[in-house]
Amino acid sequence: MHEMGIIIHLAKTLDKVAEENHVTRIGSVTLSIGEVSGIVTDYFSECWDYFKKKHPLMEDSVLKIETIPAITHCDACGRNYSTLPHGKTCPHCGSGETWLIQGNECIIKQIEAETADPEEQEGD
Repeated sequence: MHEMGIIIHLAKTLDKVAEENHVTRIGSVTLSIGEVSGIVTDYFSECWDYFKKKHPLMEDSVLKIETIPAITHCDACGRNYSTLPHGKTCPHCGSGETWLIQGNECIIKQIEAETADPEEQEGD
């Protein structure tokens, strides 16, 4: 149930980006989330919908989620494979000398936003 904590951290990051770029409204946020990140995307989306109602900058925003497939590398045979069907055991050689190379991320890929009119900024 760490999704709400991630949403709060994400909102702080969006606030910082908005301030640095004179953003007045966020239209959408696209996240790339790894399929073994531990984030339950349906619940994450529900948390987003709840939180954005309390955050004026994001209140009309849309959350878009792209899944990053989990890929594991085997040091024994040097091959990569899809993690979910095989776990930590290499399907090519049976070795357990493996490590995850992608699929645990949570990355802000894109923010679509409106910015203040430059003439309005001069008056600030």
